[in-house]
Amino acid sequence: MTLPVAIVAGGLATRLGDVARDLPKSLVDIAGDPFIVWQLKLLRQNGVTDVVVCTGHLGAQIEAAVGDGARWNVSVRYSSDGPGPLGTGGAVRRARALLGEAFFVLYGDSYLECDYREAARRFEMSGRCGLMTVFRNEGRWDRSNVEYAGGRLLRYDKKRQVPSMRHIDYGLGVFRASAFDRYEEDAAVDLATVYQDLLAAGELAAYEVTSRFYEVGTPGGLEETRRHLGYAEHKPCPSSS
Repeated sequence: MTLPVAIVAGGLATRLGDVARDLPKSLVDIAGDPFIVWQLKLLRQNGVTDVVVCTGHLGAQIEAAVGDGARWNVSVRYSSDGPGPLGTGGAVRRARALLGEAFFVLYGDSYLECDYREAARRFEMSGRCGLMTVFRNEGRWDRSNVEYAGGRLLRYDKKRQVPSMRHIDYGLGVFRASAFDRYEEDAAVDLATVYQDLLAAGELAAYEVTSRFYEVGTPGGLEETRRHLGYAEHKPCPSSS
């Protein structure tokens, strides 16, 4: 099952300071390429070829750098927040006409080496309106915000963590377009709110992944991602002997 993906890339990148003062996070350099190029290559490797970039702050720079995506064998289109920021959830709602009835959502600062096809399969099998990928974080790379047990997502809260939260929202979601029906057009909505509302309605499935996430939204995360992808770019090919 191949689905399109919305990359939510309209944030202000305030945590990166001078690194992204006049540059969107998506264009921060990683081993010689803008970060979004690494995302596009990874998506293509996972069979995802239809990409909608949800832009906001300095979005024109992303369009100029990426264009239609043909250089990376993907199709890239754009959906702009417009006059004011819509939040991660509002940006996806605005882009629904380009995404169709079901789609992935990926944060613009996340690099996720997981099985996208399996996530889509689990979503389809669930019959629900949304799916959150989760990772057993144990507070290692960020604050854990998900209680997950027995294959079920029991609690999700980014602001009020409790000790039973050992997993984290990994950063890749799968949604039906109808999951966004309840929100007003062009209203600012956080994607975390969409997840919480789906969970409260019994409409949120979960898929546990085992590969850690990388991100470029913080100075520490950016340097870690640069080390990880710089090594991936330059490590020698396996011997054929």
